[in-house]
Amino acid sequence: MQDLKLSEFKNIPIHHGTLLSLLKEYQNPNDKISRWIKAGTLIPLQRGLYLVGDLWRNSTPCLPLIANHLYGPSCVSLDYALSWHGIIPEKVVEITSVTTKRSLSIENTLGRFSYHTIAQSIYPIGIQSQSFENGYFLLASPEKALCDKLLTIRNLRMTSQRSMQIFLEEDLRIDMDMLVDFDFTIINAYIAAGIKTHLFKVLKGLLKEIA
Repeated sequence: MQDLKLSEFKNIPIHHGTLLSLLKEYQNPNDKISRWIKAGTLIPLQRGLYLVGDLWRNSTPCLPLIANHLYGPSCVSLDYALSWHGIIPEKVVEITSVTTKRSLSIENTLGRFSYHTIAQSIYPIGIQSQSFENGYFLLASPEKALCDKLLTIRNLRMTSQRSMQIFLEEDLRIDMDMLVDFDFTIINAYIAAGIKTHLFKVLKGLLKEIA
């Protein structure tokens, strides 16, 4: 019966405490959890956090949703979000996120999840909520994903729109046509935050030229 209840979670990660509540009638609930893990009924994501196995889900694991649950507050951004939105052509395997906490990398059987620190004042700018089955996850808008990428590259300095365009096209492999309809309010918010102001002003100037 408890096995059937697991299917209700679908792609939502389950905390250890939730499992204990589900197994409150068991004398040794942790033994049952261990058996579930060995049988593949539960997939361990990190200590105290699990995902139901393939037989109990109707779809493949939602990696951005899992990324939100592994470490927070966090929002999927940077390369993974740029690929998600079609801004860069490559498929990105590592699930990249930004967070207000310290930078961290987590690896489990589903992949590698990395978290990069940005300022609290910038973190909420441009976050979108994406629904998936019975849950949702936080994903950076295209504008935020690009701004976060520029923000987290150490010692990145751009003195002209031309150098910015070369960097975007050659280093990040961005299709400039995908930037034509970018929302300037998000870029303006990054400028107003006062961090790498000149860099974002150069980006804004370039985007105005191609709009």
